[in-house]
Amino acid sequence: MSAPRVAFFGSPAFALPVLEAIREHFEVVLVVTQPDKPVGRGLKLTPPPVAARAAELGLPLAQPKTLRGNAAFEAQLRGSGADVAVTCAYGKMLPASLLAVPRFGFLNTHTSLLPAYRGAAPIQWALIRGEIVTGTTIMQTDAGMDTGPILLQEELPIAPEWTSIELAEALSVQAARLIVEALLHLPDLTPVPQDETWATSAPMLVKEDGFVRWQESALAVVNRYRGVAAWPQTTAFLQGARLKLAGLSVTNGQGQPGEVLRVDEEGLTVACGEGAVRVQTVQPEARRAQAAAAWAQGAGVGPGTRFDLWQPAAEDIKS
Repeated sequence: MSAPRVAFFGSPAFALPVLEAIREHFEVVLVVTQPDKPVGRGLKLTPPPVAARAAELGLPLAQPKTLRGNAAFEAQLRGSGADVAVTCAYGKMLPASLLAVPRFGFLNTHTSLLPAYRGAAPIQWALIRGEIVTGTTIMQTDAGMDTGPILLQEELPIAPEWTSIELAEALSVQAARLIVEALLHLPDLTPVPQDETWATSAPMLVKEDGFVRWQESALAVVNRYRGVAAWPQTTAFLQGARLKLAGLSVTNGQGQPGEVLRVDEEGLTVACGEGAVRVQTVQPEARRAQAAAAWAQGAGVGPGTRFDLWQPAAEDIKS
């Protein structure tokens, strides 16, 4: 078989290493991204990073608003001559009619060891739930949510200091290498059905996922901080006022959940349901981030001060 011609579906910066790796080895006949979106205070219409890079490279680009029932786009994909399509953080579900267009279908680069963490935020939920190993799966896309058969899979140990930002960088490099391997050996790969009994979900994050649960263990609080580092970041409440917290780590201490145990040059030590966490940086709303000790002094916060305890509504609790 000659080298397959590839249509690439992806939008954010995470997908750029995958696009670059593919185009080094194969002909990219079409790049498909989300439409341009308003960004910043001026709401300037801005292309997704993959769209901007495709324009720089002079690659054919499509940015359909919808896919389902979009006969014009389906004809464009068919006319591109793509033998296979690759998706990487594209951000839209693909209708069955589209999946059938390339003769080798669609391959997806999913950043978990499927069937674990199916969904939009596998990197974040792996960290929140304290995983020490994750990985990348190259799968054949079907009409379900990350339910297609597995073609290639590789583990990646998670460094204890990594947040979702560092883990995403490592996984994007791994995904880029694995998709090239999959495309080079495409006719010889044997699809392996996923074992549904091991399936778990990784739904899209919401702002409330960043709220500190002081009642949980210190390790759970820090794991959540790592998982939401890119967005929505870690938020705590003090007398109803929102504060962004950063630089969280597990430390020694015991007290009532949310109770400030000490303030020193190393930061703010706050008790959790089990153990305590140290907070290095605090950012009040509409103000700049500052060292936790300096903020505490100015805000009159010291040992015995209690952060508010946030209780999730039933619909916010993830299984």
